Amino acid sequence: MNIALRCFLLLSILSRISGEDEVTCGSALKLRHDQSKGYYLNSISANWGGGSGQQVVTLSKSKGEQSSLWQIKEAHKNGVDQQKQQCKAGAPILCGQQIRLTHIETSKNLHSHNYIPSVISGQQEVSAYGNQGEGDEGDDWIIVCEGEYWKRSDRVRFKHVQTNKYLSASTKQRFNQHNCPHCPIQNDLEVSCADRADHLAFFRTELGIFLYK
Repeated sequence: MNIALRCFLLLSILSRISGEDEVTCGSALKLRHDQSKGYYLNSISANWGGGSGQQVVTLSKSKGEQSSLWQIKEAHKNGVDQQKQQCKAGAPILCGQQIRLTHIETSKNLHSHNYIPSVISGQQEVSAYGNQGEGDEGDDWIIVCEGEYWKRSDRVRFKHVQTNKYLSASTKQRFNQHNCPHCPIQNDLEVSCADRADHLAFFRTELGIFLYK
């Protein structure tokens, strides 16, 4: 385990005992898929061989890897009440707020788009897109949760702003030698966007470095 990752895990433990529960803008975190239990939203420096050709996003059992670390940033478009939804460092994220999730290792944003099917299920493809955190409105997601703020103890959903579909995954959609021969994501789960806001669309905040004012 490298020094950067050790520091991250130590800070994660300290943030857990700080007494704060809200997820905040500027925080870096790992998102665990609820239905698959031990799988985390993940990306690597490799591109899809078909579809958009953009950077791969999957669910991986990489709890201890930096490749599953994402930072919360302000969305490209913040909706009607832009002042209310500004993403200031350390400010708690509102339920219903629009955000971006930027992959720490590659500085690309969690992204989706219409009309490009995912590899296994044929649902809407999810990728990582942009340059140094700058992409487009396909990077914007709505936090769907109960109450006023997104809390670290909550199950939440991520609704894609442009297409109104939900970030989703299933243990039935797994990459293997048959559907992804000799590829680096074998045994990972496919992530896609689906119409239904069901149990397959829940994520939890597992670890993180949380900023507070």
